[in-house]
Amino acid sequence: MQTINERLVALRRWMKENALTALIFPSSDPHNSEYVADHWKTREWISGFSGSAGTAVVTLQHAALWTDSRYFIAAAKELAGSEYQLMKERMAGTPSISEWLASELAEYENPIVGVDGSVNTYADVADLKQSLATKGNMLVRCTDDPMDVLWHDRPVIPNNKVCLHPLKYAGETTESKLCRIRESLVKQGADGLLVTALDEIAWVLNLRGSDVHCNPVFVSYLLISSNNATLYINREKLPEDVCEYLSTENIDVEEYESVETGLKKYTGKSLLIDVHSTNYALSTAVDNDKIHVGTSPIPMMKAIKNKVEQDGFRAAMLRDGVAMVKFLAWMKGAVEAGGQTEITLADRLEALRAEQQHFKGISFDSIVGYEAHGAIVHYEATPETDIPIEPHGFVLIDSGAQYEDGTTDITRTIALGELTDEQRRVYTLVLKGHIQLDLCRFPSGACGSQIDAIAREPMWREGYNYLHGTGHGVGSYLNVHEGPHQVRMEWRPAPLQAGMTVTNEPGLYLEGKFGVRIENTLLIVPAETTAFGDFLKFETLTLAPIDTTPIVLDLLTEEERLWINNYHRRVFKSLSPYLAGHERKWLEEATRSI
Repeated sequence: MQTINERLVALRRWMKENALTALIFPSSDPHNSEYVADHWKTREWISGFSGSAGTAVVTLQHAALWTDSRYFIAAAKELAGSEYQLMKERMAGTPSISEWLASELAEYENPIVGVDGSVNTYADVADLKQSLATKGNMLVRCTDDPMDVLWHDRPVIPNNKVCLHPLKYAGETTESKLCRIRESLVKQGADGLLVTALDEIAWVLNLRGSDVHCNPVFVSYLLISSNNATLYINREKLPEDVCEYLSTENIDVEEYESVETGLKKYTGKSLLIDVHSTNYALSTAVDNDKIHVGTSPIPMMKAIKNKVEQDGFRAAMLRDGVAMVKFLAWMKGAVEAGGQTEITLADRLEALRAEQQHFKGISFDSIVGYEAHGAIVHYEATPETDIPIEPHGFVLIDSGAQYEDGTTDITRTIALGELTDEQRRVYTLVLKGHIQLDLCRFPSGACGSQIDAIAREPMWREGYNYLHGTGHGVGSYLNVHEGPHQVRMEWRPAPLQAGMTVTNEPGLYLEGKFGVRIENTLLIVPAETTAFGDFLKFETLTLAPIDTTPIVLDLLTEEERLWINNYHRRVFKSLSPYLAGHERKWLEEATRSI
């Protein structure tokens, strides 16, 4: 197998043949997905970095990779031995991609930077062109995909079967969703919409798939016009019942590869293109006089869960909580007996979830980080990194499942035995931040950036901080990460509205020592209406004990103690009817008042 440096040699040969001075590899696919099918993992193939977020840039002489704080430690390890320089995003002194390219290509007379127009959004290409133009005589050219030539054993585009997502779980018909979408388009002055995001297509059509690991989506495009809709998909993916369903819903079917042709033949007057999610190649396939640049209404519609979806989440969280309690009741004794590792813990938890009704798989690869590995925010144990779990210190477990009626995402940091004073203090600060956000009430329409500081304040006061977001939306048997709303320091203007799900996951990470994160999934619900307008609050959906043994009680306020005790009473009342014997007794002890 080629080394990364050998792949770079081959790539640079291709670049010279195609008159390119630099080439940019994003993490996305033609659908701007966060998690992509193996066929589109080109950035990982050329760099060796396996994280979900990052951009590799290769010039004729050098190579660099940009990623965020979740992956600093992991990226440094994976890039070791290659010529890649790690660029830590949002850290002082880290140049932007355009700044680095301006410096690297200064000696070239007419440098050309290549991008694959099928996996870069129109907005990203436009921003890159403008940025490079202001920093020197650098041109951007959309190229063919070099991996078609260089990646000899490249995986094929997945072709798994699509299945129906029953109305009893979806809560709204496709006809109703299309009607709402068209009404929104009219208000924006458009009569059509190209849908490229895979989870949006699955949501609109009430269909699910298995083309992307952990994400129940299928590779396709959806073109919605004022009076019809066309699904572009490889037809062999569609079983007979799905074909009949699409016909009943008046959805035409065309081959996946013909979407560009379909866009060129679009007969409507105005097609809305969301340039922040649609790739450059498809954005430029539409006649300019028909393009209406705007924001797709689907992400916000999908983010606000209907009553059926909300009830589905509650049911899924109940079953997931039963699996979590069975796992936690087993774990300490198993660790003390010896022979457990990060991977065996992850496997055990998945097996217990698989016993639950409506289980469809995990919602992301489980993060089980023992001690120093817990400080690697998105650590995933491999046979090479897997370590034994010992009866002392912390293990951080971030995991979730896909159920037919909901998606779960939960993190617990568990004390396995003796802890340091530092570990106890850090754990308590994270818990305080988690509780304070859960208690938050806020005006309807406030955005996540405006409440993010509430979770961080206890940590900021002690000089600590974390660089990842505090919360993200969660799909309804869809992707575990869902927008447009987020809770994070960076400005995200999407308003928070009743019916949205969002996680609450502050954390602190001490490199080389340990990490702590506590995460529940929440539902935004109405709180009250005052003279100052409508206010919202959070309903905690996740049901699982939070470890109280590491808490420094003197650091908790009376309100925070009351929150812990009330939450644990609810956890015990909800889960205990589904448990017996040792597991029920363990839960009773784990949820006793502090």
